[in-house]
Amino acid sequence: MHTLRFLVLCISGVASGAVYPGTEWATKAPGDVGLNAERLRAFSEYAGGFGCVVRHGCMVYAWGDPSRRMDVASAAKPLYTHFLLKAVAEGRIASVDQSVSEWEPRLREINADLDHKDARITWRHMANQISCYGLAERPGTAYAYNDWQMALLFDTLFVKVYGAAYDSVDDKVLRAHLTDRIGCQDDPSFMAFGPDDRPGRVAISPRDFARFGLLYLRGGRWNDEQLLPGDLAKMVVTSPVPNSIPRAGEKAAEMIPGQRSIGSRQIPDNQTDHMGSYSWLWWINGIDREGRRHWPDVPIDAYGCFGHGGKRAMVVLPSRDLIVSWNNTRIEGRDMENEALKRLAGAVMRRDSK
Repeated sequence: MHTLRFLVLCISGVASGAVYPGTEWATKAPGDVGLNAERLRAFSEYAGGFGCVVRHGCMVYAWGDPSRRMDVASAAKPLYTHFLLKAVAEGRIASVDQSVSEWEPRLREINADLDHKDARITWRHMANQISCYGLAERPGTAYAYNDWQMALLFDTLFVKVYGAAYDSVDDKVLRAHLTDRIGCQDDPSFMAFGPDDRPGRVAISPRDFARFGLLYLRGGRWNDEQLLPGDLAKMVVTSPVPNSIPRAGEKAAEMIPGQRSIGSRQIPDNQTDHMGSYSWLWWINGIDREGRRHWPDVPIDAYGCFGHGGKRAMVVLPSRDLIVSWNNTRIEGRDMENEALKRLAGAVMRRDSK
């Protein structure tokens, strides 16, 4: 059953005049914001699952139950980047180029046969998946999409830098510094499966995830408050790992004792290449080593986060002032992502394409 939400008064940001949701999302009919309702329906039928579409700061289309909170798998990773850069902006971390070993000294003790390479891992390396943690390459020299590294990033950042425990990180960090500030309605959590099962996995509803997308669409600003400096909000979605950095190989290296994974159990873990489109744990519409656009039929300024190969996602199309968030869909792989987003962008009526 498709749910179309109809016109109500939108709430404007105090300083900028931009539209933001309040306690509830303001809603408009698709036609009132220059979208074709039938094309939106065709898009959601292609996707399956459940989700919602936001345009000009208002909820304009939903399918299934957009209030349903569910694990988003790897789509959670930009939340880690958000809190990393917030820690830098607030002075908790000196710089993204600070050695992570200053917070996790055990990194200095491993891989003696590789000249203790992990002592040189920086926050920048980890937030671009070029740390080579658990692999033989030196930090910064190769890319590996690696869930052991992601668990290390989560634990070092939230437990050591922010001083939270698994049972307090939602209250102390997630709600206090983000989700309460942007008015999330469905209680997002870093403990999607509880503190004993892959802590750091995020459960969030599509309509709440769309708020996070709106924060970045608006350059880190929410109403009259700058939650993240605008230059950092722009940097994370415009700075892909360069194609000169190769994908890492398959030679495993030592990890710290007791290292857990946020998902994959593969050792070594090296799930995909960056394809010229990986930027601070976001996926953007870059160009790969063969000169191919990541999503060839989608506006080039698109960026998003994806889990389980695309089944769970939140995507921003700035030039269309569009945000889409979906979960539990049949979308899987780059080609299906491209087709889904092509259909969504195609719902914008020609006279209102910007």
